[in-house]
Amino acid sequence: MKKQRRDIQVFSLSFLDCICCGFGAIILLFVLSKFAEPVIIEEVREDLQSVIAKLQEEDHEIRGETHVLNRKLLHVKEQLSLERERLARLQGDLSNIKGEFVASGQNAAVQNTIEGKLARALQDLTEEMQRLLKNRPRRVDNSIGGIPVDSEYIIFIIDTSGSMQSHAWRLARKKLAETLKVYPKVKGIQIMNDMGDYMFHQYQGKWIPDSPARRKAILRRMITWRPFSNSSPVEGIRAAIRAFYDPKKKISLYVFGDEYSGNAIQPVLDEVSRINRAGAGGERRVRIHAVGFPVLVADRRGIGATGQRFATLMRALCQENGGTFVGLNSVNP
Repeated sequence: MKKQRRDIQVFSLSFLDCICCGFGAIILLFVLSKFAEPVIIEEVREDLQSVIAKLQEEDHEIRGETHVLNRKLLHVKEQLSLERERLARLQGDLSNIKGEFVASGQNAAVQNTIEGKLARALQDLTEEMQRLLKNRPRRVDNSIGGIPVDSEYIIFIIDTSGSMQSHAWRLARKKLAETLKVYPKVKGIQIMNDMGDYMFHQYQGKWIPDSPARRKAILRRMITWRPFSNSSPVEGIRAAIRAFYDPKKKISLYVFGDEYSGNAIQPVLDEVSRINRAGAGGERRVRIHAVGFPVLVADRRGIGATGQRFATLMRALCQENGGTFVGLNSVNP
């Protein structure tokens, strides 16, 4: 008897194939994910590093701005401290002034009493002087403002330095005009600067004849006259006396200046005394006067010593040579 074959069921084989394929796909995905993981981590790491760098840069900028603000704050605190100290000093000064004001008010009555007594004493003294001087013989006074004006010839030594030109030139021109007016008529005039340079070179070593026209010409020339100067009147005084000294003439020499740049004074006095010889009556033939302009005397930069030396030198020269020193208290014309 012939055996029958068993039928093969296809369904069971296909199911196994599907299971195997699915399992293989899972394994493939797992392998692929493992290979891609380092790339993703590297990208994330780079992103994090850029963020960290940016944050560090911002932190550095913030720290710098904070440092600047701290310095400004410290400066403001220092300024505030100084202002508080200044305010305290001002309050102290105000208290002192108030105290002095109160004290002056309390002393007003005493001061009025003293002033009254002084006024009565001055009146009595004036009456007594008038009584004593009533019978006193009068003498002719050839001086104006204490300056003798009996000379027949006058010389002006004018400092033409930058300080005089910048700060006192208008006043110097005014004083020149006033001095010329004091001498209505003289026999000769001469104008030189402190270096001995002549204002009018055609009259070098000669007297300028006096006339109203020449006086006006001198004042006009004074406006634009700018010769070199070394800020010392010694050279001009020496040149003027050596050129114009004459025992038969009465000469007055006027020095206009604001400073003496030299150091020694006594050698200058000795030299002038030697060349300005005295006449028969013991008086110097060239009478030296001086006008001091206070351009540098009150200077706060430490260069005022030259102005003080000028005043000292000219006061001594005027005293030894029969003249007068006049120190002005302002450079305003």
